[in-house]
Amino acid sequence: MSEGLLDPETTISSVELLDHKQVEWQRVRRTRYLIHQHLRYEYPGPIYDLNQRLMLLPPKEHGNQRLVDYHLRVSSENYEINCSDDDLGNRCINLIIPRIEHTIDFDATILVERNAEDDRPHYVSADWLTDARMLEPSALTQPNEALRRAAALLLAEGEHGLALAQRINEWTYRVLSYAHDVTTIHTTAAVALALGHGVCQDYAHIMLALCRLCELPARYVSGHMLGEGGTHAWVEVLLPVAEEPDVALVVPFDPTHGRQARLDYLTIAVGRDYYEVAPTSGTFRAPYRGELTAHKQVGLTHLEYAD
Repeated sequence: MSEGLLDPETTISSVELLDHKQVEWQRVRRTRYLIHQHLRYEYPGPIYDLNQRLMLLPPKEHGNQRLVDYHLRVSSENYEINCSDDDLGNRCINLIIPRIEHTIDFDATILVERNAEDDRPHYVSADWLTDARMLEPSALTQPNEALRRAAALLLAEGEHGLALAQRINEWTYRVLSYAHDVTTIHTTAAVALALGHGVCQDYAHIMLALCRLCELPARYVSGHMLGEGGTHAWVEVLLPVAEEPDVALVVPFDPTHGRQARLDYLTIAVGRDYYEVAPTSGTFRAPYRGELTAHKQVGLTHLEYAD
């Protein structure tokens, strides 16, 4: 059964994807992207009372990013579905499936647009600046002595606000080496720092831990980046705006690449850390575990250059 408007068979087969490597990004004024994500769970035998949470859909708007359309297909014919926004503004899909014999598939096709001509700053409510969830350690960003020492050294350099956030981003980029199969989704910032290796999630958690130690409110971002094989993670730092005290400025940083996030980044969800925005999570009744396989494609479908 399906939810949403897009016809995925027609969309995926008929849309010609553009080569993003040939794009002159500094001249781009508008882009449109197709995201196709497929999740399959396989079980040794029947499972019962599956409660599944999917965080695959982006918010309707996020800065200059806009959700155009989507289609969600669930391989089961017997399920209940509820789509709602959580208190962080993320789109959550909650499914209840009474029984699954051996496999369940979730297939999402999403069209997203970004408008570079909308050069207004990305503002959110100033309430984010004092939100404890953005300022206090989370399960995966609990600081240890090494992180506290690093934060103290960064603060001692005398930078504040945006300049301090940029410095933390640079420091995180340089201190970690990118490597698969060293960490897991449960690895904390402290452990990743001690290992000296990790993936985008680990870079984001270290930067979050340092920002919060330096009293910079910051949130974890789960999303996609063109050219990445899996989902990507980065950080949004929230800064006060002196001339507009009712809003906070959102500045996205990608510590994995040591830069600010660009037009080819697509936000799906924001939270305290990975646990809060995992693309898929759930519970079921059975004496065994399931195995997840995931496939993702993100392509550029439309491009407009400024004159």
